[in-house]
Amino acid sequence: MSFFDKIFGGNNQASDQKPFWKNIKSEEDLEKAIESSYQHRIAIFKHSTSCFISKTVLKNFEKEVENADQEVEIYYLDLLAHRPLSNKIAEDFGIRHESPQLIVIENGKPVNSASHQDISLSQIV
Repeated sequence: MSFFDKIFGGNNQASDQKPFWKNIKSEEDLEKAIESSYQHRIAIFKHSTSCFISKTVLKNFEKEVENADQEVEIYYLDLLAHRPLSNKIAEDFGIRHESPQLIVIENGKPVNSASHQDISLSQIV
């Protein structure tokens, strides 16, 4: 990893991804996530792997999840690798795209969303 990748977030996210993330890489993955929201709340974290701010928010959010007393079902979307899926989420849920962004879904509908420093585990639980 180059010096600039370390500072600005490089594109190596998959190699150090936390085990609690469920990846969204296809429309089928997105459909499964939405289906799961009918059993319990889920959240989708839209992340830009080239943005330092997004990487910082991601790391802080991951620490919150790791230290949480309860489990949550959270999905990870690399919006640079899967921009059409990011656009579909924004269009289907009527939520303006931001990055980083956390969208909380319950019963197939968005019930909360946050971006940047407002992203917190408290939006899900």
